[in-house]
Amino acid sequence: MESIENICDIDKFSDARVARAVELFHMGYNCSQSVACAWADCYGLTVQQMALVASSFGGGIGRMRLTCGAACGMFILAGLEYGYADPKDKERKNANYAIVQELAKRFTSANGNLQCGALLRNAGITPHTSSTSEERTPEYYKKRPCPKIIEAAARIWLEYIREQKG
Repeated sequence: MESIENICDIDKFSDARVARAVELFHMGYNCSQSVACAWADCYGLTVQQMALVASSFGGGIGRMRLTCGAACGMFILAGLEYGYADPKDKERKNANYAIVQELAKRFTSANGNLQCGALLRNAGITPHTSSTSEERTPEYYKKRPCPKIIEAAARIWLEYIREQKG
Protein backbone atom coordinates (compact mmCIF):
# COMPACT_ATOMS: atom_id res chain seq x y z
CA MET A 1 0.00 0.00 0.00
CA GLU A 2 1.16 3.50 -0.80
CA SER A 3 2.75 5.42 2.08
CA ILE A 4 0.88 8.56 3.02
CA GLU A 5 2.65 9.84 6.11
CA ASN A 6 2.98 13.43 4.86
CA ILE A 7 -0.04 13.80 2.62
CA CYS A 8 -2.09 16.00 4.91
CA ASP A 9 0.09 19.08 5.04
CA ILE A 10 -2.83 21.22 3.90
CA ASP A 11 -4.90 23.77 5.78
CA LYS A 12 -7.20 22.29 8.43
CA PHE A 13 -10.19 24.11 6.90
CA SER A 14 -9.49 23.18 3.29
CA ASP A 15 -11.95 21.31 1.08
CA ALA A 16 -8.97 19.17 0.10
CA ARG A 17 -9.41 17.34 3.43
CA VAL A 18 -12.77 15.99 2.21
CA ALA A 19 -11.25 14.72 -1.03
CA ARG A 20 -8.39 13.21 0.99
CA ALA A 21 -10.84 11.20 3.10
CA VAL A 22 -12.37 9.63 -0.01
CA GLU A 23 -8.93 9.00 -1.46
CA LEU A 24 -7.87 7.21 1.72
CA PHE A 25 -10.87 4.87 1.42
CA HIS A 26 -9.91 4.05 -2.16
CA MET A 27 -6.40 3.28 -0.89
CA GLY A 28 -7.85 0.58 1.37
CA TYR A 29 -8.39 2.35 4.68
CA ASN A 30 -11.72 1.64 6.35
CA CYS A 31 -14.47 4.24 6.57
CA SER A 32 -13.56 5.43 10.07
CA GLN A 33 -9.85 5.60 9.30
CA SER A 34 -10.55 7.50 6.09
CA VAL A 35 -12.38 10.33 7.83
CA ALA A 36 -10.14 10.53 10.89
CA CYS A 37 -6.84 10.19 9.02
CA ALA A 38 -7.68 13.09 6.71
CA TRP A 39 -7.10 15.36 9.74
CA ALA A 40 -4.42 13.34 11.60
CA ASP A 41 -1.71 15.96 11.27
CA CYS A 42 -3.97 18.64 12.77
CA TYR A 43 -3.85 16.76 16.07
CA GLY A 44 -0.15 15.96 16.08
CA LEU A 45 -0.68 12.39 14.94
CA THR A 46 0.78 10.55 12.00
CA VAL A 47 -1.60 8.84 9.62
CA GLN A 48 -0.34 5.52 11.00
CA GLN A 49 -1.18 6.56 14.58
CA MET A 50 -4.64 7.83 13.64
CA ALA A 51 -5.28 4.70 11.58
CA LEU A 52 -4.62 2.64 14.69
CA VAL A 53 -6.99 4.78 16.77
CA ALA A 54 -9.79 4.47 14.18
CA SER A 55 -9.15 0.91 12.99
CA SER A 56 -11.76 -0.83 15.16
CA PHE A 57 -14.64 1.39 14.05
CA GLY A 58 -14.81 0.38 10.37
CA GLY A 59 -17.81 -1.49 9.03
CA GLY A 60 -20.11 -0.06 11.66
CA ILE A 61 -17.75 -0.87 14.55
CA GLY A 62 -15.82 -4.04 13.83
CA ARG A 63 -18.06 -4.99 10.88
CA MET A 64 -21.04 -5.40 13.22
CA ARG A 65 -22.93 -2.88 11.06
CA LEU A 66 -23.80 -0.66 14.02
CA THR A 67 -22.93 3.07 14.03
CA CYS A 68 -21.39 3.94 10.66
CA GLY A 69 -17.61 4.01 10.80
CA ALA A 70 -17.47 7.30 8.87
CA ALA A 71 -19.58 8.88 11.62
CA CYS A 72 -17.30 7.29 14.22
CA GLY A 73 -14.37 8.93 12.44
CA MET A 74 -16.09 12.29 12.93
CA PHE A 75 -16.66 11.49 16.59
CA ILE A 76 -12.98 10.64 17.05
CA LEU A 77 -12.10 14.03 15.57
CA ALA A 78 -14.66 15.71 17.83
CA GLY A 79 -12.98 14.14 20.84
CA LEU A 80 -9.59 15.35 19.72
CA GLU A 81 -10.87 18.86 19.00
CA TYR A 82 -13.42 19.34 21.78
CA GLY A 83 -13.02 16.39 24.14
CA TYR A 84 -12.10 16.26 27.78
CA ALA A 85 -9.36 14.45 29.67
CA ASP A 86 -10.31 15.35 33.24
CA PRO A 87 -13.08 12.96 34.36
CA LYS A 88 -14.33 15.64 36.77
CA ASP A 89 -14.79 18.23 34.01
CA LYS A 90 -18.53 17.72 33.67
CA GLU A 91 -19.03 20.93 31.67
CA ARG A 92 -16.58 19.91 28.96
CA LYS A 93 -17.85 16.33 28.99
CA ASN A 94 -21.42 17.50 28.44
CA ALA A 95 -20.31 19.94 25.74
CA ASN A 96 -18.49 17.13 23.94
CA TYR A 97 -21.57 14.91 24.07
CA ALA A 98 -23.68 17.76 22.68
CA ILE A 99 -21.24 18.17 19.79
CA VAL A 100 -21.32 14.44 19.02
CA GLN A 101 -25.13 14.51 19.06
CA GLU A 102 -25.17 17.50 16.72
CA LEU A 103 -22.75 15.79 14.32
CA ALA A 104 -24.87 12.61 14.44
CA LYS A 105 -27.99 14.64 13.66
CA ARG A 106 -26.30 16.27 10.66
CA PHE A 107 -24.96 12.89 9.50
CA THR A 108 -28.41 11.30 9.71
CA SER A 109 -29.96 14.23 7.87
CA ALA A 110 -27.41 13.93 5.06
CA ASN A 111 -27.42 10.13 4.76
CA GLY A 112 -30.83 9.01 6.01
CA ASN A 113 -29.49 6.89 8.85
CA LEU A 114 -26.61 6.59 11.32
CA GLN A 115 -26.47 2.80 11.23
CA CYS A 116 -24.10 1.06 8.81
CA GLY A 117 -26.46 -1.88 8.20
CA ALA A 118 -29.35 0.40 7.29
CA LEU A 119 -27.14 2.50 5.00
CA LEU A 120 -26.04 -0.64 3.17
CA ARG A 121 -29.60 -1.98 2.90
CA ASN A 122 -30.74 1.39 1.54
CA ALA A 123 -28.14 0.92 -1.22
CA GLY A 124 -29.46 -2.57 -1.98
CA ILE A 125 -26.59 -4.38 -0.26
CA THR A 126 -27.13 -7.18 2.23
CA PRO A 127 -24.96 -6.31 5.23
CA HIS A 128 -22.69 -9.11 6.40
CA THR A 129 -21.32 -9.16 9.92
CA SER A 130 -18.46 -11.61 9.48
CA SER A 131 -15.19 -10.37 10.93
CA THR A 132 -13.57 -11.05 7.55
CA SER A 133 -13.33 -7.90 5.46
CA GLU A 134 -14.23 -7.96 1.80
CA GLU A 135 -11.63 -7.82 -0.94
CA ARG A 136 -11.25 -4.29 -2.30
CA THR A 137 -11.90 -4.65 -6.01
CA PRO A 138 -13.26 -2.21 -8.61
CA GLU A 139 -16.64 -3.96 -8.24
CA TYR A 140 -16.55 -3.46 -4.47
CA TYR A 141 -16.08 0.29 -4.87
CA LYS A 142 -18.78 0.53 -7.57
CA LYS A 143 -21.50 -1.06 -5.45
CA ARG A 144 -20.71 0.52 -2.07
CA PRO A 145 -22.34 3.72 -0.81
CA CYS A 146 -19.30 4.18 1.44
CA PRO A 147 -17.31 6.73 -0.62
CA LYS A 148 -20.29 9.11 -0.71
CA ILE A 149 -20.96 8.57 2.98
CA ILE A 150 -17.29 9.19 3.82
CA GLU A 151 -17.41 12.35 1.73
CA ALA A 152 -20.55 13.47 3.58
CA ALA A 153 -19.02 12.76 7.00
CA ALA A 154 -15.82 14.61 6.13
CA ARG A 155 -17.84 17.53 4.75
CA ILE A 156 -19.98 17.68 7.90
CA TRP A 157 -16.85 17.76 10.07
CA LEU A 158 -15.24 20.43 7.90
CA GLU A 159 -18.36 22.60 7.97
CA TYR A 160 -18.69 22.16 11.72
CA ILE A 161 -15.13 23.25 12.49
CA ARG A 162 -15.46 26.14 10.06
CA GLU A 163 -18.59 27.28 11.91
CA GLN A 164 -16.78 27.09 15.23
CA LYS A 165 -13.83 29.03 13.83
CA GLY A 166 -16.26 31.80 13.20
